[in-house]
Amino acid sequence: MPMNYLEFYKKSSEFAADFWKEQSQKIDWFKNPETILSKDANDYPLWYADGELNACYLAVDKHIEDGFGDQIAIIYDSPVTQTVKKYTYSELKSEVAKLAGGLLSLGLEKGDTAVIYMPMIPQAAFAMLACARIGVTHSVVFGGFAPHELAIRIDDCEPKLIITASSGIEIDRVIAYKPLVDDAIELANFKPEKVLVFNRKLGARVPFKKYDVDYDALVYGSEETDCVPVNATHPLYVLYTSGTTGKPKGIIRDTGGYATALKYSMQYIYDVKKGDVFWAASDVGWVVGHSFIVYGPLINRNTTVIFEGKPIRTPDASTFWRVIEEHKVSIMFTAPTAIRAIKKEDPNGAFIKKYNLASLRILFLAGERCDVATLEWINQHIPVPAIDHWWQTESGWPMIANMMGVERLPVKPGSSGKVVAGYDVRIFSENGKELGPNEEGYVVIKLPLPPGTLMDLWKDNERFKAGYLNKFPGYYFSGDGGYKDDEDYIFITGRVDDVINVAGHRLSTAEMEEVVASHSSVAECAVIGINDDLKGQIPLALVVAKSGEEIESFQLQFEVVKLVRDTIGAVASLRDVVMVERLPKTRSGKILRKMMRSIADGEEFQVPSTIDDEAIIGEIRMVLETAKIGSFK
Repeated sequence: MPMNYLEFYKKSSEFAADFWKEQSQKIDWFKNPETILSKDANDYPLWYADGELNACYLAVDKHIEDGFGDQIAIIYDSPVTQTVKKYTYSELKSEVAKLAGGLLSLGLEKGDTAVIYMPMIPQAAFAMLACARIGVTHSVVFGGFAPHELAIRIDDCEPKLIITASSGIEIDRVIAYKPLVDDAIELANFKPEKVLVFNRKLGARVPFKKYDVDYDALVYGSEETDCVPVNATHPLYVLYTSGTTGKPKGIIRDTGGYATALKYSMQYIYDVKKGDVFWAASDVGWVVGHSFIVYGPLINRNTTVIFEGKPIRTPDASTFWRVIEEHKVSIMFTAPTAIRAIKKEDPNGAFIKKYNLASLRILFLAGERCDVATLEWINQHIPVPAIDHWWQTESGWPMIANMMGVERLPVKPGSSGKVVAGYDVRIFSENGKELGPNEEGYVVIKLPLPPGTLMDLWKDNERFKAGYLNKFPGYYFSGDGGYKDDEDYIFITGRVDDVINVAGHRLSTAEMEEVVASHSSVAECAVIGINDDLKGQIPLALVVAKSGEEIESFQLQFEVVKLVRDTIGAVASLRDVVMVERLPKTRSGKILRKMMRSIADGEEFQVPSTIDDEAIIGEIRMVLETAKIGSFK
């Protein structure tokens, strides 16, 4: 156990190069870096520029060499197909090394790119690791994305190969992937040479094209191939995140800095011991899946869970607890939206009591701000620390957290914790002045960012600088607002455009959401600012009532308005509370507040490619029209 948090943080900030040199020595390099921190041609920080390594070697081969080949590396748990399958590190190596050999036989080589478009199955992880093994930069696209969105990514990263599966599977239907891939290739200007198809044999249509290669046949007919040394700054992957312009941004992740940061995260943030079972209930299509389903746990020699299902309806709200008991999960990571979905179906936690959660030590929450009501529900029903933390696709690993492997600090509901050692997080005003305690402003991070954070945007350095670096020179602009309290706990209040101006008062819709969510009948809510002729903006609350709650909409509106008035004051000006069946979200669980604001204000908007179900747009519009709210008055 290291020093206390303050001493540890001080060491990371005052002796950054020494600190990160020490952390880099915890992974195995083919060539140890001598240059710890330098700069690229655009004067942007680079880590370990002269080091050589391989991420697949760190995640797989090293553990076998160390005598842990029989340890379980991956547990695949799929309630939607009623399948559980386990792979040891030795079995994982065989699958990955043969697939890598197959990729070489298809003509792929170091420096090429490949798109992976797959559901939550082990072969998705095999594909990522096989690419890393031979120095091919992978770009995982969330399975089930529409062909248009896949085509945009194909045109941007120009893959020599697409790796896909015959289908994904939802609770109530099988989604054929191959026709989507074919349509995307038809739409794209750039044409990949081959499509590698893993047939799950679940009955989905798999139209054959001349460019198709059968996954099983390729692996069966290939020899295992060794790991290729790559430079520390070699792009391990490109991961696309939504952009405000509608064009996705390709975040570039290096190899050496990322591997160092993940090893560091697993030890000092998540407090995971080697051999522990670690479960991030996310998808490989998102950054959480890259960092904490595949690379982080495997580099740390953990058993990682690949879960194909939902927190509810697979078959019910007990699924998470069943997985924890059955696989003896030590540390879990999920999104607050998943917990809220469970809470809605099982408000009294009856299912939790049916399972033995003795193996579970910590529950981490991220992906969106965890509201106090959800945190309180977890604390009431699950006897382990619930730790909110904050990071982004761009950072690749946590920026604000309670560093559980350093010192377990008290949890402050509503706060993501303190600055993770290695980062220098500040709160700035609009004009770049650093703000004092409890003053809300822009969340920025002083350069250089630590290892493992974004290197650039794929083929778009100008957009990289414009989006992240130009607003506050010398600092990375996160796009989020927040404040630090008197004890340096940081509270993220949401994207900066979630702060509304009501008659000259800057109010946080996130703060109002906290109050609305605390109502006993509310399962989930969103508060957005909509245009108002008199006050500029006024808040609108959209609420989902708990299952089985018998409350009239007018009664709920009266009680919520009073609650907000009593808690925040009349200045909040919340008058409109609308009950909805569900809230529009991305597939990763983020509530699409900006889209709802555009609907209410009668503005044109682009439907995000990541939306879970487009039908909800019409539902929200109809509810607002019926209630005569916003532009529907």
